Amino acid sequence: MENVSFVRIFTLSGLNETLNYRVALFSLTLLYYCAILFFNVSLIIIIALDENLHEPMYILLCSVCVNGLYGTTGFYPKFLLDLLSPSPEIVYEGCLFQAFILYSFACCDLSILAVMAYDRYLAICRPLHYHSQMSKRRLSQLVCFSWLTPLCIHSINVFLTSRLKLCSSNMQKIFCVNWAIVKLACSEADTFSNNIAAYITIVIYFSHGLFIIWTYMHIVKTAVRSENVRVKFMQTCVPHLISLITFIVTILFDLMYMRFGSRDLPQNLQNFISIEFLLIPPLMNPLIYGFKLSKIRQKILYLVHVGKK
Repeated sequence: MENVSFVRIFTLSGLNETLNYRVALFSLTLLYYCAILFFNVSLIIIIALDENLHEPMYILLCSVCVNGLYGTTGFYPKFLLDLLSPSPEIVYEGCLFQAFILYSFACCDLSILAVMAYDRYLAICRPLHYHSQMSKRRLSQLVCFSWLTPLCIHSINVFLTSRLKLCSSNMQKIFCVNWAIVKLACSEADTFSNNIAAYITIVIYFSHGLFIIWTYMHIVKTAVRSENVRVKFMQTCVPHLISLITFIVTILFDLMYMRFGSRDLPQNLQNFISIEFLLIPPLMNPLIYGFKLSKIRQKILYLVHVGKK
């Protein structure tokens, strides 16, 4: 039996079937990561520099983009290095750190989307109380909640994982996740506390989902009664709904596969399912909001027009 103190390096065997086209995959991944950086950083800069965009909805959008950069930075640089390595490996501490980043990124995304749903609920269903309910102080508290809660929860999860005895160093994935590390624990290792922490986390973020459904039930009910509200709904809520549906679908695919998926699937398909939440939302979010929200779209067109002069 190997004690956790002796498992210092994990082998990431998820890339074993990509030997023949790693250079092409490296080039496409680098290009894609640069696109994620460009669009998210551009949107953050546009919102930060334009005082007209210093409103709750745009500040929350800025938070979504910052979180997108946080999560993708925890994956893409290491993945690009692994594509150039004949035998991808990651040290034990680095594996725990990557697992912490990726889990907290996903949960932070859902927390921010829940706050955005609350913001839209106040703006559409309670417009007269909007500015008093969504003050700068309240907004700061909600943004801190959406970031600190996932960071605290997953600090506990990763700490519990770090206490386990591990009997294998071979991880059949292309990145580290907490549940994959737990599955490498020795048979006599006590994973009860890890399971309890995992179920508590699921309950907390399932309640986030229920809250979002509750807000949109009220938003849709209000939008049906008024044409002006319907226009506002189409302009500001549709991008949020697209982001929300994209996030939920990609995360559910990954969670369902990680817990119940078959190992008979081709390795490349397994890899794609596992990284969907790092592929689609980080690039789609800035594009959807950039094209759909009129203030941001007008600002982008203005900058493009100025740049041509």
